[in-house]
Formats: sequence, C-alpha cells, structure tokens
Amino acid sequence: MRRIGLLGGMSWHSSIEYYTKINAAVAKQLGGHHSAQILLDSTDFADIRAMQVAEDWAGNDAALAATGQRLVEGGAEAVAIATNLMHKCAPAVETAVDVPLIHIVDSIATTAKRRGYSTLAVLGTKWTMLDGFYTERLEAQGIRTLVPDEETCLEVDQIIFDELTQGVFTDASRARYVEIMNDLKARGADAVALSCTEIGLLVPPETAPLPAIDSVDAHVAAIVEWMMAEEPALAAV
Repeated sequence: MRRIGLLGGMSWHSSIEYYTKINAAVAKQLGGHHSAQILLDSTDFADIRAMQVAEDWAGNDAALAATGQRLVEGGAEAVAIATNLMHKCAPAVETAVDVPLIHIVDSIATTAKRRGYSTLAVLGTKWTMLDGFYTERLEAQGIRTLVPDEETCLEVDQIIFDELTQGVFTDASRARYVEIMNDLKARGADAVALSCTEIGLLVPPETAPLPAIDSVDAHVAAIVEWMMAEEPALAAV
C-alpha cells in the first residue's frame, strides 16, 4: 500500500470524511485489521480563509506548497488537496513537490465519463464556479459544464462559508440548493457535481433532484485506486 499525504483542514468537517472514507475503502478491499497509510496536515483554515477573502492567491499558493513539502518530507508518496476550491493552488503544489498530485477535477471527470454523463452542473464556491480553473479542466476532458448565474453563485458561496464550512447545515439552505439544482437540470444538466467538499453533507447525493457526483467520494476513489495500485515492474538492468 502506498502512503498518501492529505492537505486538510479546509474545512476539517470534510477532512473527517476523507479520513473515514479512505480507511473504509482500504478495509473493504483488504479485510481484517487493515487501514490506510495516511499523512494528514490539517491547517488552521482561518489563515487560508483570510487570504481567500483578500484575493491573496500567491499567499495561498505558498501556504499549500509548504504543506505539500512537509507531507513529502514526512514520507508521502503522493499528495491530495482535500478541498475543491484550493485546487486553484494545485499548480503551485505540483511545482513544489516531486511526487504525484491526485487532482479532484480529474476524479470527477473520470466518474462522469464512467456513468455516462455529458453535462455537469457545478456547485461550489464562487471561484470554483466562475474562475475557470475548475470548469475549464472539466471541459478539456470532454465534459460540458453549467453554473448558476452570478447572483446565485454568490448566494451558494455565502452559504458555504457562513454555514457549511463551520458545520452548520440547515433545512432552508438544503431546500435552496435543491431548488438551484432543479434550475440547472432544467437548463440541460444530466448530473450535478457537488464541487465543495461540504455540499454532500448538506445534500447527500441520494437526495439530490438529479444524479450527483460527490466530489469527496470521487476523489477518495481515485486516491484509494492509487494507494492500492501495484508498483510498475522495474526495467531489467
């Protein structure tokens, strides 16, 4: 089993889901007392959030790059950023480490293709929906994307940061997210990507009004697949 390094704490509510689901998948595959080899660096999210609000992405690049380096120095053989939005900093992390980065958008694209979805509604933070780093990566892999109008994007973003990342999950916000999903379904989405790692805690995929890809589940599947893959045979000398 390979050792994964998780850049976590953004927020810790979803980092728990990563830790639990990775271990459950490994235990299911190997049985007995097996559990996953995980290194977790859990940041103080307040620091990251302050830089988000200030649009200090260079600062966040530096912070996540340093986290990735710590994980690799600790023995991680690959790293994964346990949040959708902070994949905005993925290029900086990839540059800073000499191990693979398992990208959350690629895992969603793989899941969408496997299930036969061609048009994904994307729900997440305002940057995830509007900045292009996320939707353009999906589009490059043949997945058409839809996002709400800008005003609705800001509403979705506000609920994420005022509630979900602080562990608050209300019926009113759940109903509003379902309404937004229905609007995107009417515009032609054949599935929705829950592209904030806390959205699946508010609207579990089985309760969504159209097929849903929980970004945590898709990312965990890709992480575990990498962890359990056999090392390629060494070439004969």
